[in-house]
Amino acid sequence: MIFVIDDDRLMAECVAKAVDQVGFQTQIFSNAIEAMNEISAGNLPAMIFLDILLTGPDGFAFLNEMVSYNDTAKIPVVIVSSLRFSEKDLDSYDVVGVLNKETMRPEEIIQYAEKYAK
Repeated sequence: MIFVIDDDRLMAECVAKAVDQVGFQTQIFSNAIEAMNEISAGNLPAMIFLDILLTGPDGFAFLNEMVSYNDTAKIPVVIVSSLRFSEKDLDSYDVVGVLNKETMRPEEIIQYAEKYAK
């Protein structure tokens, strides 16, 4: 299972559709709290596509929560955002990639899914 966390439903569905094309199942969450509740219930995703500018707790709050637990710290996370980040901004979160919402292509989403979802 791959989690897509984005409060822009259309964007989340586009990411999910790309991932679904190569046989991975996805679950969409519109905010970080819903996703953390699912993880707390024991449903750990193989990887996560995460928007940073979320309604409620933002993507960085979600990442802080993820890295604070051994069982979630190593889940691969790909940031999907229109914001620009330096490697220094993301070093402490062990993010595996960043996709720019304005320029990303379905092939890039699929490449990350095939590489990190196990």
